[in-house]
Amino acid sequence: MLDSRSFPRPTPWVSRLIVVNAVVLLLLTTVLTSGQAVAALAFDPGTALTRPWTWVTYLFVHAGVLHLAANMLALYVFGTPVESRLGSRTFLAYYLFCGIGAALVSLGMDALHLFSGEVIGASGAVLGVAVAFAMLWPEAEILVFPIPVPIRARTLVIFYAILSLTMSVIGSQDGVAHPAHLGGLLFGWLWFKLRDRTPRITQVPARRMEPVVMAQTAMRETGPHESTPPRPGPGPRDADPQAAEIDRVLDKISARGIASLTPEERRFLDEVSKRKRDVN
Repeated sequence: MLDSRSFPRPTPWVSRLIVVNAVVLLLLTTVLTSGQAVAALAFDPGTALTRPWTWVTYLFVHAGVLHLAANMLALYVFGTPVESRLGSRTFLAYYLFCGIGAALVSLGMDALHLFSGEVIGASGAVLGVAVAFAMLWPEAEILVFPIPVPIRARTLVIFYAILSLTMSVIGSQDGVAHPAHLGGLLFGWLWFKLRDRTPRITQVPARRMEPVVMAQTAMRETGPHESTPPRPGPGPRDADPQAAEIDRVLDKISARGIASLTPEERRFLDEVSKRKRDVN
């Protein structure tokens, strides 16, 4: 029987984002099947300045079930502990910041003639969430299929950043939106640097994750670039990230007093308290 701790309950905005993405795909494959809807929602660097809504709407458009599943599985695995740590409002702002940053880098690469075509998919934002996970829990271990040994979260993100940068610079035509991936990673890193905070939590023990499958979804012959991140497994199995974070914050209060808490830690405790009141 599977340990329920391996499948933590999705946090509020992780759940909502998964549902919205699934509903959009359902509508695009059953009702709005002409292709005009996808064209209206996709991010096209050539028309981005005249269609400002596409800087966000492209995040909710996927090329198919596998493309959606890869992105949403990654969002669940990395986003659940990250939203618990940052708080729901900050998490949503961070997610959109990374998604818009992914579009901005795609626009810049298009201007340099290193990229062309439309972009769809949530991978830019999801990879930004992976950056947050790696910065908050850099020593957490992740199994990446078919590599037989676990890889630290920080190492995995750095490797993927180098890969995305290389593929973007050489102008790869493999149908994957590498500039969007690079943009999500870059803006995720910038978020923490601009906030001038130290997000790494050394008190939380490193956690192992179930196998992560590195996969790229091939572009349809005449379709937009699909943005697809590494496909992770079901999630942490050694501990509930929220429980571990609660213990860390309580230990900090005990050692230094409640005045030592950061605004994010205060919001985290407030949200945990609110959820417990709602349950009771």
